[in-house]
Amino acid sequence: MYKFNYYLYKMKQYIEQNKERFFDELFSLLRIPSVSAIADHKPDMYACAGRLSELLMEAGADSASLWETDGNPVVFGQKIIDPAARTVLVYGHYDVQPAEPLEKWRTDPFEPVIGPDATGQEAIWGRGANDDKGQLFMHIKAFEYLVRTGQLKHNVKFMFEGEEEIGSPSLPAWIKAHKKMLAADICLVSDTTMISEKVPSINCGMRGLSYLEVKVTGPNKDLHSGHYGGAVANPIQVLCEMISSLIDADGRVTVPGFYDKVVELSRADRKMLARAPFDLREYKEFLEIGAVRGEKGYTTLERTGIRPCLDVCGIWGGYTGEGAKTVLPSEAHAKISMRLVPNQRSGEITRLFARHFKAIAPKCVKVEVKPCEGGDGFLIPISSSAYKAASRAITEVYGIEPVPARGGGSIAVLAEVQKILGIDPLLLGFGLERDTIHSPNESYLLKQFFGGMESIALFYRYW
Repeated sequence: MYKFNYYLYKMKQYIEQNKERFFDELFSLLRIPSVSAIADHKPDMYACAGRLSELLMEAGADSASLWETDGNPVVFGQKIIDPAARTVLVYGHYDVQPAEPLEKWRTDPFEPVIGPDATGQEAIWGRGANDDKGQLFMHIKAFEYLVRTGQLKHNVKFMFEGEEEIGSPSLPAWIKAHKKMLAADICLVSDTTMISEKVPSINCGMRGLSYLEVKVTGPNKDLHSGHYGGAVANPIQVLCEMISSLIDADGRVTVPGFYDKVVELSRADRKMLARAPFDLREYKEFLEIGAVRGEKGYTTLERTGIRPCLDVCGIWGGYTGEGAKTVLPSEAHAKISMRLVPNQRSGEITRLFARHFKAIAPKCVKVEVKPCEGGDGFLIPISSSAYKAASRAITEVYGIEPVPARGGGSIAVLAEVQKILGIDPLLLGFGLERDTIHSPNESYLLKQFFGGMESIALFYRYW
């Protein structure tokens, strides 16, 4: 039997009355190309951080300002209701991925618009619409609603960083230096996805990351492929052979020691995770692939949630311009990503990989391995009062109890938050796979955008 929720009804009313203002404010963030990976966008990082500070103050924060780090600034804001009350630390990031390749966008990536997706559902289109400006903005508006209606009973602190997309290199040191200021009972995060719009879920863990760049050098200069081909090792071919050897026929990583600390889940745990509905046929159709591939003995969801993996994210060398150039290149390069599960340590895996990759290199080439970014994975208990409050809130909004799930991606700094501040992250993500974050045509369904605000507001009521 349907049970009317007065508080949800009032939140929906507030959204309807203010949604045009919400769009204007969010779009003011989305128009700023805060791309942390490109140094020329440094002024944009400060512009975006400054705009976030303004929005926090307008929403009702006691204070909000920019704090310098060794990299991009952190936005910190807070509202203290009662020093004895529970405190929520909201984490998000305002930096975004580069928009390239620009020619694959249907709209200007930094001129957001609202329009239908392939199914006719209205969505916000633009870089950062989901990841993570759209999702962190939901927290600002839920907070605004609670402040303006006199319902806020918690202390709320906001920590928005500008380096998540490059591994958060400056944030752990800043957190350590401001540990007392950041003290809280829970870290609330919306930077993840749900299983689907019909099957809500709460992530109870994420994988860690070890990301490296490798360089293979052969001759001391590019050579004429006719004069030297067949007599001198081609670095691109050698690199491909080396990469090919990193995964065996069963889909397992061959780096010695890689699996030493991986904990095998029990049958009961695997059965619980298998509750998440998954349609393999739909999955393949969505990606337009004929078959899936991965570690033998595990399902697709297990491969992306509870198992580690190794992937080549980029590879280049030689001549790639228009027409032919008969050259045997001097160098070949690749970027390699390893997603890690809890108990695997990013630093240790990076060292194991570097040692192995150099060991398998033939004498005809020289090898360099450069660590780029990394971080550990983490798990959170689903028995906590915060998780139960979030589950109840999402159930009220979506009409179905959310499924506990594990995220395949990484938010490297959250393991540091857990370790330094001694609090668990609670991952209330409302994105969907259809949102194509990190790719052209990023978008965010309006019903998820609004549903996220509603769920967050109810979380504060139930916790």
